[in-house]
Amino acid sequence: MVPAKLGDIGFGYRPRAAYACDPAKSRGRFCDEVESPTRTPFQRDRDRIIHSTAFRRLKHKTQVFVAHEGDHYRTRLTHTIEVAQIARALARALRCDEDLAEAVALVHDFGHTPFGHTGEDALNEKMAAWGGFDHNAQSLRVVTSLEKRYAEFDGLNLTWETLEGLVKHNGPLTDASGAAMKRPVPKTILDYSTLHDLELDRFASVEAQCAAIADDIAYNTHDIDDGLRAGLLSLEMLEEVPLSGEILKGVRTRYPVLDPVRTGHELMRRQITHMVEDVIATATANIAEIDPQSPDDVHAAGRAMVSFSVEMGEAEKSLKAFLYKNLYRAEEVMRVRADADQVVRDLFDAYFADPAIMPEGWREILGRAEDRIKARHVADFLAGMTDTYALKEHRRLFDHTPDLS
Repeated sequence: MVPAKLGDIGFGYRPRAAYACDPAKSRGRFCDEVESPTRTPFQRDRDRIIHSTAFRRLKHKTQVFVAHEGDHYRTRLTHTIEVAQIARALARALRCDEDLAEAVALVHDFGHTPFGHTGEDALNEKMAAWGGFDHNAQSLRVVTSLEKRYAEFDGLNLTWETLEGLVKHNGPLTDASGAAMKRPVPKTILDYSTLHDLELDRFASVEAQCAAIADDIAYNTHDIDDGLRAGLLSLEMLEEVPLSGEILKGVRTRYPVLDPVRTGHELMRRQITHMVEDVIATATANIAEIDPQSPDDVHAAGRAMVSFSVEMGEAEKSLKAFLYKNLYRAEEVMRVRADADQVVRDLFDAYFADPAIMPEGWREILGRAEDRIKARHVADFLAGMTDTYALKEHRRLFDHTPDLS
């Protein structure tokens, strides 16, 4: 067999829009590397993310329901895969780089703690004296420092475009003067941007914006599915929610005798389609109005281009409020959250008081480290834990561990 010539190798390219990120014009990596002859820089980022330890850990990290409550509930990993699929669909429709959108989607939850936002809230309080804890900043720590896989550098050495998409997918963090926009910018992000300027005052790429809104679409829809499965939500409750209720009415009109389980699934797929199509139409109109001729025009646009319509935006806010009240703050969920909160607090206190009880590979480097360094090290260890490992560690160190079932 005659080996293929490099010029014959395809990269999956299709004509991109002028405003799309071009991997051939990437701003590069913090540590210079010889680029792959068979993958674009963004494809290489995606592959590094998928092969990382942090990605595998998402398998046993909570989305809404802790992992052992049932095999069919979403975890951070299944949620991430769903976000990546939607992000690629949006990027494809808008003629952007699908691989970059996918990479940002796949990495966006790397910094999440065990037990979802409960663990993050607990760690943030424990770290209050040392800058707090932010899952987005922790994602950056993971991919720029904490992953130890490569001979020549720490982290994954991702491209500038993937890193800025990770940090700014929800919009700029500072104004032009450097002042924080909505809340203080975590020190981790500020420090890294000093070394490798992520332009914190500008909007992220269209690809990163696709990943961000894909996250909203995925969890707003699939959390309903998990809530129905858990019995905390019902189709009757959803009739009162403008977006889901209108779709549900259409499903029942077309399939009047369909069983509740299939009715729920039909609602889910139609809701995703409806929201995706709304974003594509709205983003297309925004792009036509702004007329960006380069990725830099996107950064400087002063507003997001990939967004919901005004009407869908209001419907999405209403759906979030419904889920917050009836699912995320449901009595059963809050009971488990309280126990999970205690597990994280107990572990932080134990490790901080005596780093020698941490596993090999984590305890050695602390020595006589000052409290600031020790606390961040403990937070790094805790944030990387899966739900199952956190519970295992708690059982190892304490006489009683809460039952989170």
